[in-house]
This record gives sequence, structure tokens and C-alpha cells, in this order.
Amino acid sequence: MPSPNSFLDAVTFNDDGLVPAIVQDAETDQVLMMAYMTGKTLRETLDTGRMVYWSRSRQERWVKGQTSGHTQTVKDVRLDCDGDTLLFRVQQEGGACHTGYYSCFHRRADGETLETDGEQVFDPDTVYSQS
Repeated sequence: MPSPNSFLDAVTFNDDGLVPAIVQDAETDQVLMMAYMTGKTLRETLDTGRMVYWSRSRQERWVKGQTSGHTQTVKDVRLDCDGDTLLFRVQQEGGACHTGYYSCFHRRADGETLETDGEQVFDPDTVYSQS
């Protein structure tokens, strides 16, 4: 029987069985991405130390870096005060964003104008055409 202080037992999943996972670079504190996890992908992530998500668009398990080689190694995981959002601090290899940027948050508002912040760290056409 799990401990009453079990991390997995403390997580509250939404009606779809998902929990948001915010991912942050453990070294720089830069927010890299947000994705969703199921209980199964969360357990796999905790067991392996590699980030595993649930793709809502593909409706399947998604191991970060399996196609691109741009992996995320877990350094720390935290649960927010409501128990319904996770924060992972990771070591990021390559870019976190499928568009080729280090962070998925590479676009910012300048007033009402949308600007790109930073440079692509890889060419997504090259990386994803190999799969």
C-alpha cells in the first residue's frame, strides 16, 4: 500500500486523466515547454528519469527526444499547492521545441505585435524528416 505521502497519490488529474507538466531548464531556470502527462507517463518519467508525456493530438505516449534526440533528463520534480500542476526541472539536450527553438516560449508580445525571441537551435525539417 502506498504511503499517505506518496507523490503519485498527491497528484490530481483532470477529467481526461491528464495533468499539466511545466518544464524548466534546471541550470538557467528558463521555461522550456508545457505538456500533459497521464498517471502512466508520470510513473514512467519518475522511474526512468526521462521525460515521457501524453500527446493529446496523437492520443499516444510520447518520449521526449525519441525522434529528435533532444532529450530531457529529470533533475527535480515539484507539485503545486493544489496538486494539479507539475513542475519538472530538467537537463535539456538540444532544443525543447519541435519548431527548432530551445524553448517553446520563443514568441513574445511587444504591445500587440508578436515577435520571435532567439534563434533556432536545429532545423525541424531535417530532424523530423528522418523519422
